[in-house]
Amino acid sequence: MTDAHARVEYLAAGGNRHPSAADWASGLLAFGAGQNVALWNPEDERHNGISALLHGHTDHVNAVKIYDDSRKRHLISGGADSTIRIWAPSDQDYPPFKQVQCLTDHQGSINTISVLPELSLFITGSADGTVKVWDLSDTGAKLVQSVSLKPRYLPLTTAIALLADGAVVIAVAGTASSIQLYVREEAGAEFALQATLTGHEGWIRSLDFVQEGNGDLLLASSSQDKYIRLWRLHKGAVATESLTAGAALTVGKEALSNRAHQVGSPSVKYSATFEALLIGHEDWIYTARWAPQTTSCSSPTLLSASADNSLSMWSADEASGVWICGTRLGELSAQKGSTSATGSTGGFWTGMWQPDGRAVVSLGRTGSWRRWQHDKEKDMWLQQVGIGGHTQEVQSLAWATDGSYLLTTSADQTTRLFAEWKREDQRSWHEFSRPQIHGYDLNCIDSLGPNRFISGADEKLLRVFDKPKAIDNLLSKLSGTAATVDGELADAANMPVLGLSNKAVTAAEDDEQPNGIVDGDTDDREVVDPKSVVHKSTLDLDHPPLEDHLARHTLWPEHEKLYGHGYEICAVATSRDGSLVATACKASSIEHAVIRLYETTSWREIKPSLTAHTLTVTSLAFSEDDQYLLSVGRDRQWAIFEKDAEATNSFKPFASNPKGHARMILDCSWAYGAAKHVFATAGRDKSVKIWRVADRSAECVTTIVASSSVTAFAFAPRTSGNGIQLAYGTEDGSIQLATLHEATLRAEKSTPLSKAMCPSGAVTRLQWRPRRSVDGNDLLGVASEDGSIRMLMISG
Repeated sequence: MTDAHARVEYLAAGGNRHPSAADWASGLLAFGAGQNVALWNPEDERHNGISALLHGHTDHVNAVKIYDDSRKRHLISGGADSTIRIWAPSDQDYPPFKQVQCLTDHQGSINTISVLPELSLFITGSADGTVKVWDLSDTGAKLVQSVSLKPRYLPLTTAIALLADGAVVIAVAGTASSIQLYVREEAGAEFALQATLTGHEGWIRSLDFVQEGNGDLLLASSSQDKYIRLWRLHKGAVATESLTAGAALTVGKEALSNRAHQVGSPSVKYSATFEALLIGHEDWIYTARWAPQTTSCSSPTLLSASADNSLSMWSADEASGVWICGTRLGELSAQKGSTSATGSTGGFWTGMWQPDGRAVVSLGRTGSWRRWQHDKEKDMWLQQVGIGGHTQEVQSLAWATDGSYLLTTSADQTTRLFAEWKREDQRSWHEFSRPQIHGYDLNCIDSLGPNRFISGADEKLLRVFDKPKAIDNLLSKLSGTAATVDGELADAANMPVLGLSNKAVTAAEDDEQPNGIVDGDTDDREVVDPKSVVHKSTLDLDHPPLEDHLARHTLWPEHEKLYGHGYEICAVATSRDGSLVATACKASSIEHAVIRLYETTSWREIKPSLTAHTLTVTSLAFSEDDQYLLSVGRDRQWAIFEKDAEATNSFKPFASNPKGHARMILDCSWAYGAAKHVFATAGRDKSVKIWRVADRSAECVTTIVASSSVTAFAFAPRTSGNGIQLAYGTEDGSIQLATLHEATLRAEKSTPLSKAMCPSGAVTRLQWRPRRSVDGNDLLGVASEDGSIRMLMISG
């Protein structure tokens, strides 16, 4: 590939479920996504989603902070790999940040980071039971002090603030019910414990300081005891002992106490007292964050995010001074329940303010970000388009046969559909549907046309799904795809409360109750949850579905189940004409290492099963003309089955090579066009082999040596004047583009993609979009163990 060039077209990754794993500053929201740091600008009117995934961590990212000082912007991230990594602006277009330092002083998972750019300080808290203080200068970060927490507990949250005379206060809390205040009285001195604030009855998950106009500091603490406590650090004399009216209550076994604690330096003392108790959440509270102070006289407003699926905004009543919840976003507690498509979203792990205070975001259990923006005219918070992605390894992906959308499936037990949102002169990719929300890890998927797909899971069977009319209309309206003839599709789908099968339903009018499930009566196990009823107007949208829609109203009805395998399904492939499905399951014996064929008219199994392998079949592929079926496996061999001319839809052994590779073979693919009877195998032996079928056998004509085990391979769906194009991905996440001479099949060009564009985990699946994009380039879909979905635009 002479002038091979690639750019990132789209990235999708779910956020990590950790209260500290995200931060929002002007024009940038950075959050942990698996072992990557994802960058997103929620204020971007083009809705381009994640702009980059930074990789360096080797385990989940638990804490992220944006560090803005007078010089430049840095990112500070901490992970379960016990490291803190510092990222500085890059001099390249992509990615916009580069890692400049890795700190390994902690001996446990990093849980919290707080920054004080005014004094070039940041602090980190770790599962090793210490809080460390760092100085960040032009030459990098330097450890200033390590504080061992006593009595020993694990810090989950910290907050840092500047006092009036230059003293600095740090609040630390975590797996204990108290908050410790450490103060550094002057520059160069060490932090010392000066006060312990008690009152909470559970672990404390979030701390945040804000300065009031009178010079006082307010500290908000949120806990797993379902309460938020406010603490006042009052400059000067001891603050009044009186409690706010709403706080004079008895919670648990102890009455509320307002004992004053003295903190600060010898020159300026502060009294730390209990200010208010905020009651209203019904489950653990993960974050409590103060709104940005847009004016010096504005009263503080607190945003809290809870496992009860709500965001609450709290402020003090001007007349009485009592803290009240004036705005509540999210879901009503009455809608809590199952975390499937018929229940709740599983709680909000993070709530954050836009830097100007005009919008808020929250991260839910599904890894998706919701966003609300304040409408001044209506004085309402209106939900906007957010972003989302898988939260576990992405096991497989498949393009629709017409290239109109991409399907992905993951160990997070969901199947997701991504398509392009086209409007005027703008285009952006978004999640349009969540066809399958399952109870088992999903391992493989393939498309059976523009309106149907099949997926295999750990439950030992395969399920076939049909596109519902609601999604068809939405894709037609927003993506410009051809609409299906009316009457061919069910209106929508629903999942019974105690079931795993998506049932086709008739969409109800807005003023109607659901009329039940199509195709017969139901029993008690198939009672439809009224919260997930699809009304005809539900998906009549002028924008991609919001997370509320995706989590409940975008299921696809199940068409068929395919039985026969004895273990977890691991591979599936559909014929080019859509008439056949080939499947395989995990196997440690010849008995189960069979390939089962199903025809798609009556969905009956074509017997006998195809046998050739002795261990798990890892990949299956039909040739372009459906003449051959190729299989590869952990037993190091490949096998080809030929269509039987005498028996319809039946295949018989054609050729095999029991020593195709020196180690297990992990993927295979057929070439297209004039080279349609050319195939490739990729293996653990760090090689890709190109084979040509001839005379009831196949010969290896080219071997491409890779730097690591090759885990995924795909031929491009066209041949150009430059030859046959292909891509392969490896266990270390790298992706290589190559070109074969069309006649000799010799490798002519090989170009590695920039590491920044590649995943940080093993590549699990590569597939080219079946049709060329508008500008003549090719789009490559990439699935990875790092939980990300990538679309790379390849030109050459």
